[in-house]
Amino acid sequence: MLADRPPLRIGSRTSPMAMAQARLVQDLITKAAGDVPTEIVGIETSGDQWMGDLAELGGKGAFLKEIDRRLVLGGVDIAVHAMKDVPGDGPLPEGTAFAAYLPRDDVRDVVVIREGSPYTCMEEMPAGTRIGTSAVRRKAQLLKHRPDLHVDRIRGSVDARVARLDAEKRFEALVLNAAGLRRLRMEHRVSEVIAPEVMCPAVGSGVVGVQCRTADTALAELLRLLDDPVTRTHMAAERTMPHGLRERCNSPIAGHCHTTADGQLSLLGMVFTREGGQFAYSQEWAPADSPEELGAWVAAELLRKGARGIIDGNPR
Repeated sequence: MLADRPPLRIGSRTSPMAMAQARLVQDLITKAAGDVPTEIVGIETSGDQWMGDLAELGGKGAFLKEIDRRLVLGGVDIAVHAMKDVPGDGPLPEGTAFAAYLPRDDVRDVVVIREGSPYTCMEEMPAGTRIGTSAVRRKAQLLKHRPDLHVDRIRGSVDARVARLDAEKRFEALVLNAAGLRRLRMEHRVSEVIAPEVMCPAVGSGVVGVQCRTADTALAELLRLLDDPVTRTHMAAERTMPHGLRERCNSPIAGHCHTTADGQLSLLGMVFTREGGQFAYSQEWAPADSPEELGAWVAAELLRKGARGIIDGNPR
């Protein structure tokens, strides 16, 4: 029985956002099985330590590998990941699986304007205004709609980026995730919400995944109590798409699946050049029991429209 074992060790990145997600999982486990002791184990990852281009470390997987290693070797029992950081082009570490996806949070991106700025929204900002973002996806889509802006990379935890925005005055605004700001209780800094139709979310945006060793069947059964079936279906469609595209790390790819009013799955996929000058776009629909087929179909359509060349840096 789980109650007879030592505390479940929940592995997480050490950023404030990641620790908030780990505490959320910890609280849900307590509600599902109050007699199961837990503890959070913070793990510093190479992605958190590196402030340069993630591509030089092998991509966004740099946020996972130290945690995955601890999970596989038994140093932790559970790994908590933001699914947008989990690469979609390769298998999970052998002997592990995502036993639960928590219900999806807000996927929208938002604009955070520096304190003291004369502007209240991006529409007011003149040509050449400097905007900061950590994501190629956001940069590409911003420049697609506003090619006159100057968009630069800014790394670090969300709270650190907002502090730098106000202190350094290097940027007029940042583009961040709405759910992340809410988890950090910083939603008061939101100046403008960007509709998903204007800025397609990252694959896995707003979803927290809970990973464990498949051999730990009792724990896997407990974690399944936390699993949201609708989110799992959407994740299957979204994560199949970059796998079909053979996504490389930090590729300018966006994808979002949702269930329509008539019960169908709708998947939007987009691939961009880094400056947003060229892109491939596909949106398809499928029955709710066919998420993998939908993801594969959207990937095939994107490839037909030139996505491979865009990802490889050779757009036609």
